[in-house]
Amino acid sequence: MELREYLRHDATALAGFVAAGEVTAAELLSLARRRADDVNPALNAIVARMDAAADARAADPTLSGPFAGVPFLIKDLAQDYRGYPTSFGSRSLSRHVATDHSTVVRRFLDAGLVIFGKTNTPEFGAKGVTEPEFWGPARNPWHTDYTPGGSSGGSGAAVAAGIVPAAGANDGGGSIRIPAACNGLVGLKPTRGLAPFGPVTGEPKFGMAVQGVVSRTVRDAAALYDAIVGATDGSVYPTPVPPTPFATVIGSPPAPLRIGYSTVSAINPRPHPEAIAAVDHAATVLTELGHHVEEVTPPQDDAALARDFLTIWFASLATDVEATRTLTGATDRDFEADTLALAELGRSAGVVAALAALDEVNKHVLALAQFHRTHDLFLTPTLATPPLRVGATTTPPLLQSASRVIAKIHAGKLLARTGILDDLIEQSLGWVPYTQLANLTGRPAISVPLHWTGDGLPLGVQFVGRLGADDTLLALAAQLEQAAPWAHRYADISV
Repeated sequence: MELREYLRHDATALAGFVAAGEVTAAELLSLARRRADDVNPALNAIVARMDAAADARAADPTLSGPFAGVPFLIKDLAQDYRGYPTSFGSRSLSRHVATDHSTVVRRFLDAGLVIFGKTNTPEFGAKGVTEPEFWGPARNPWHTDYTPGGSSGGSGAAVAAGIVPAAGANDGGGSIRIPAACNGLVGLKPTRGLAPFGPVTGEPKFGMAVQGVVSRTVRDAAALYDAIVGATDGSVYPTPVPPTPFATVIGSPPAPLRIGYSTVSAINPRPHPEAIAAVDHAATVLTELGHHVEEVTPPQDDAALARDFLTIWFASLATDVEATRTLTGATDRDFEADTLALAELGRSAGVVAALAALDEVNKHVLALAQFHRTHDLFLTPTLATPPLRVGATTTPPLLQSASRVIAKIHAGKLLARTGILDDLIEQSLGWVPYTQLANLTGRPAISVPLHWTGDGLPLGVQFVGRLGADDTLLALAAQLEQAAPWAHRYADISV
């Protein structure tokens, strides 16, 4: 197989070629590495190679599973591979070697995937861009001056550039959907608990975070989720797996759906015209497909939701930092200044603030449930703006120095009185105000690449479904993919 042919095919097709004996796993691995060698210097999507493990696996004659022999990358955050470090994008964990595979990685391996590297992510996945100080920024293959999003930005960039047809990702506030939108990919954030964490950890971020993938095609997304969903003995509660496999569900279009759409956000009252155009285009395509589409008032108070989301996130980040100190002996210099400042905000706010925010989650769940009594899906832009330029959200050096001092003297309460939380909501979530709803409520949501800007950058749209409606979201995505094809597009970057 030639490289250009490799770039044209998705994981499902590549697996079929391996099964038919038309290409070997080792040959596919060589092509993936060749593509990585060509483009990764410009993208910094892959931050760690796992060549010895990949070579042994590709040479294994007993390799089996629905994706046997297909090259794959996993995210360098919460996707442990035994014998290799998982850095979480941080110097503090860069030498801590995993002693076991994560549950989701074990399931990737059981599906026959050949994992040969780990992808870039912001420190502790705490930003919507992938610009860790330790690894350096990842870049968007459609235009390398721009971000591939975060926190699964390295995975998104690698897939969009054709290094692999799909890659591991996870999502605690939009970290699958944001990179999907930035890179022209499919990104499903599944229902809470459907794709389990473990075995070392339970549900991170009080259940807001989920495991998953980004891919170029819907059929790859469907089959990969078929491979990884399902509770384990360590699951907190069983999340029912749909009775019909996702790969079968996408074979038929969904019945006409009632879809409410909005671009309104209290966090960003003026979304970019391209974000509005993306939703308008989606509404037109959906109407032509026979769905009932209407503009609605957003079901949630997104300003209140953002405050609750960040309060919970900061509390969790404070715990992550302290746990890392205990595990590795890391000191302040091993963490980024922004991480220390946000963790200090979480620590100083105390347990009462975090528990109060968790209590508010029920209010957001009920508001979305009320909406879903009359509408099957909620449609929004995935991003309020096109992808940002690399460095657009970087904290100035003087403020970073101040953050380190504030964290060191535990002056978080003083910092909170300055109104910094409101500033962080605007700065951190202003360009991505739509994605946290699904995480906080546990609902499934998907981003699909229906729109490209005039500058040639992708900008996806998001659908949020009822609890357990992952199959509906994938079926609709497959219908949209057929009506407005995108799978043939990949960023033709070369260096």
